[in-house]
Amino acid sequence: MNITDMLWVLIKTLIAVSVLMLHVAYVVYFERKVIGHMQARLGPMRVGWHGLLQPLADGLKLFFKEDIIPSQADKPIFYIAPIIGMIATLSSLAVIPLWQGFSIANLNIGILYILALSSVGAYGIILAGWASNSKYSFLGGLRSSAQIISYEISMGLSLVGVMMLAGSANLSDIVNAQAEGWFIWYQPVACLIFVMSAIAETNRAPFDLPEAESELVAGYFTEYSGMRFGLFFMAEYAGMFIMSALGTICFLGGWNGPDLWIFASVPKIVWFLLKVYACIFIYFWLRATLPRYRYDQLMSLGWKVFIPLALANIVVTGVLKMIWR
Repeated sequence: MNITDMLWVLIKTLIAVSVLMLHVAYVVYFERKVIGHMQARLGPMRVGWHGLLQPLADGLKLFFKEDIIPSQADKPIFYIAPIIGMIATLSSLAVIPLWQGFSIANLNIGILYILALSSVGAYGIILAGWASNSKYSFLGGLRSSAQIISYEISMGLSLVGVMMLAGSANLSDIVNAQAEGWFIWYQPVACLIFVMSAIAETNRAPFDLPEAESELVAGYFTEYSGMRFGLFFMAEYAGMFIMSALGTICFLGGWNGPDLWIFASVPKIVWFLLKVYACIFIYFWLRATLPRYRYDQLMSLGWKVFIPLALANIVVTGVLKMIWR
């Protein structure tokens, strides 16, 4: 790789990370506003016009907040756990094509790369729960490990049908294969399984059992404060962006917009981001409307419903592809 290629990769990395960090800053504000209006409240209003500077105020507060470490914690692991989750999430950006021809690394195994890194991110949660030397944190870490293992399987299986239709695990190839029609119309069951699995993977309501405030105080990050807590917080919202982007690429045509002349001048990244934020809106909508599942219900749903359905979807997709090829 020559100097020019290295500089181009660096520029693409800075663009992708900047988009993600801006997302993390303001998607929290967006969530608080959306849920506030759903519950007949106004949401943040104090800092800036209609609370637009609230994310900056929250960031400054976390940056200057005292970093408290439990005396009996396993300090090296306690330090590194939040960094693992954040690095795994940021690394997933490498294969996300924000628009046609723009990705940091155009891997032929893009889907497998993202699934692998989502599993690596779980190590940060598990280690945080164990290293904190707290029963609440430990139970949160155990719940998270079981939940992510269970729903990682159903998520991976739900994407097999997409890979079969596209004939590739490369994310750009999957988008290009949807030029004639989005895969959500051909894989509706897989799309539903993917959405539910993504919510469980990112520990969001109604599947936020590892955090469950009513049972575990805050779960695996109970003992964290300051920017170490902030890293977990950023990793969660960055994970929502990654999962929404993956769903957009695999089921909603990626950067492809409606095939009408009136939309021809709209940049491809605009279509991509509109779809991603529509998916993120679903996260907020579910949080505002649904109660939290019991843990046994969560595990039963994954193992007894989603995994068998995903396997059946693979069989049906294979049979139909054999018939229509």
